Amino acid sequence: MKTALTMAAVAVGFVIGASAAWPQIIPTHRIPAALAVEAATETVAACARQGYHETAVVLDADGATIAALRGDGAGVHTLDSAHDKAYTALSFRNDTLALAGRAKGEDSIAPLAKLPHVMFFGGGVVIKFGDEVIGGIGAAGAPGARLDHDCAHAGLDKIRDRLQ
Repeated sequence: MKTALTMAAVAVGFVIGASAAWPQIIPTHRIPAALAVEAATETVAACARQGYHETAVVLDADGATIAALRGDGAGVHTLDSAHDKAYTALSFRNDTLALAGRAKGEDSIAPLAKLPHVMFFGGGVVIKFGDEVIGGIGAAGAPGARLDHDCAHAGLDKIRDRLQ
């Protein structure tokens, strides 16, 4: 009987100690829909001011679409392209313009582009809250990766001060 009580006490102590060592929840931060819409709108507007027909997609940290805006005259394919750039940026936790550079040469990450929704082409930027990746903005439609990248960054810059 004494052995059984001792074993029970050890088991209870282990469970209590283990539960204190492993958190029960993981705190996360989310992008409010209003900010996502602002970022998408500014992304499209920044390119439109330069004469480009742009689409912007904003994803949350899980890869779910929060906002999508296809600008006037933007091709229908830009919806998928903008989504995949945002997805790649948040998944790899890096802007796709930088990832495009890593997709060339020796030790290339290019084979990973075979994964669904992965696109190593400029226009996807990471949205962070401190060091935590909380989403991505994808831009597509301008004639070049750097232009898409710059327009996506204009969208991020529009909301950046409210991500503190």
